[in-house]
Amino acid sequence: MEYMLMPLKRYADFSGRSRRMEFWMWQVFQILVYFAMMVLMMLFGGGMMMAAADPSTVAAAGGGVLILGAIYLIYILAVFIPSLAVAVRRLHDTDRSGWWILAPLAPYLLVIVAGVMVASDPANPGMAGAIAMIGMALTLILSLVLIVFYFLEGTKGPNRFGPDPKGGTNEQVFA
Repeated sequence: MEYMLMPLKRYADFSGRSRRMEFWMWQVFQILVYFAMMVLMMLFGGGMMMAAADPSTVAAAGGGVLILGAIYLIYILAVFIPSLAVAVRRLHDTDRSGWWILAPLAPYLLVIVAGVMVASDPANPGMAGAIAMIGMALTLILSLVLIVFYFLEGTKGPNRFGPDPKGGTNEQVFA
């Protein structure tokens, strides 16, 4: 549980390094919160709609689901910075720049170019569609590369981003 909440303790700390355990336990925590919210939405909204005999009950169920959705949105906005920070620190642990997080976003420029091409000539979307497909494929590939980086073991000993979060040094590894 300590590793799940560690990114909240280091809220906006983009320097240093984070172990795989910290990063992946944070991801598990995010998934658990997501599933808990979805279950609450289904129980609250679905249960009331199933028992609904009049439209006011259905409206109340919809309103309740909207409130739960708003609470979850506020939660997502609150944990956006710690999620970004732990991802940057995880990349630092593998001796990579935190700017790698933006790599999957770069191919979207191709999608924007394709959109402009379609807007200028709506009757002939062929080449624009191909450019958009290439952009989406590159986005998928770079996203997978980023996930692989998150799974890689961190560099042993200190690197340019700080000391080893596991506490080991090269001398201790080969001793």
